[in-house]
Amino acid sequence: MNISSKFLENAVDALATLPGIGKKTALRLALHLLNTDAQDVEEFSKAISDMRKHIKFCTKCHNIADDELCNICLSHKRDQSVVCVVEGIKDAIAIENTQHYTGTYHILGGIISPIEGIGPNELNIVSLVERIKSGEVKELIMALSPTIEGDTTIYYIAKQIKDYTVNISTIARGVSFGGELEYADELTLGRSIVSRTPYKQ
Repeated sequence: MNISSKFLENAVDALATLPGIGKKTALRLALHLLNTDAQDVEEFSKAISDMRKHIKFCTKCHNIADDELCNICLSHKRDQSVVCVVEGIKDAIAIENTQHYTGTYHILGGIISPIEGIGPNELNIVSLVERIKSGEVKELIMALSPTIEGDTTIYYIAKQIKDYTVNISTIARGVSFGGELEYADELTLGRSIVSRTPYKQ
C-alpha cells in the first residue's frame, strides 16, 4: 500500500493487526481517526490503554473484572449454585446477551485438545473442582462447543467431580455439532440454555 505519510502507514499497520481488519479497512479507520477531533481521539486511545492496564481476571470464575471478583460473582441477584462452564470469555458474553441465564460462570480458558498440545493442566479445571468441593455449586451447565474436543473436556470434568453431589447438564444440541459457540445466533443459544439436558457418562 502506497501511503505518503509514514505516521499514517504505521497507524494502518497497527489497525491491520486486529482480527477481521484488512489493509483497506485499516486505512479507512485511520483516515476516519485523522479527521476526528483530537480530543475524541485522545479519549479513544485512553479507553483502550486503560482497558489493557486495569482489567483483571476474576479469581473465582476467571471472567474479566475490574476488581478481584467480577460483577456476576458479586451479584446477589445471580444464582450462585448454578455454574455455566464455558470455553472462553466471548462464550460467556454470548450467553449473557441471550438474557436467559441467571447463574454464574466458569471460564476454562480453552478445551482439551491433544493435537494442539492443550491438556487439562493448561485449563482452569482445578479451580472449578475447588468451587465444587466448597459445596456451594449444585449444578454445572456444560456450555462447551459441540465438538469432539468439547465432549472430551466435559467427560474429563465429570470424572474429576464424580464423588461430589452436583448435577451436570449440557446445553441442548440446538447448537450445531462442530460449530463455534460464539457464532451461534442468540435465539438458538438462549433456547439451548433453557432446554439443557442431563449429562450421562
